Amino acid sequence: MTGLVAATLLPMLFTSTGAHAASRAKDIDKDAAHALEVLYRTSPVAEDVSKKARAVLVFPKIVKAGLIIGGSYGEGALRKGGKTSAYYNSVSASWGLQAGAQSYGYVVFLMNDKAVDYLASSKGWEIGVGPTVVIVNEGVAKNLSSTTLQDDAYAFIFGQTGLMAGVSIEGAKISRIQR
Repeated sequence: MTGLVAATLLPMLFTSTGAHAASRAKDIDKDAAHALEVLYRTSPVAEDVSKKARAVLVFPKIVKAGLIIGGSYGEGALRKGGKTSAYYNSVSASWGLQAGAQSYGYVVFLMNDKAVDYLASSKGWEIGVGPTVVIVNEGVAKNLSSTTLQDDAYAFIFGQTGLMAGVSIEGAKISRIQR
């Protein structure tokens, strides 16, 4: 219950209106572009996947913290043709054996119209429900090629810092926000 409250209140800390929202949109765009540059430098496979993607959902910085009850939050941009078409947030709540804090980024490459349409029409996309998302780690990356890209979406997690074991985007809810 406390985790649910924390997951509900955490986004309110980042909510903005008016001129500040426009400034925040520019910051998200700049951070998303930089995050993609970093990802492509560290994972050439990600850049190859991007060339086949219909859209790219970029969350440059997710902050996750927990002490038995935890949560994460971050804002990002949906990019089509190299330009931002919408803004989204990523929120999750968790409970269990956990302690610490960390930050990381993730990018979801939406490979087909079905995945893009699902994101646009859903009232919030919970990763693990809806289009098939493959989390790409080093092992998966070695086997990706233009002929093996058959799933709806591919997610790359990068830039993990902090003191908390493990990163997962499974169960994260992605919702459209106004910026």
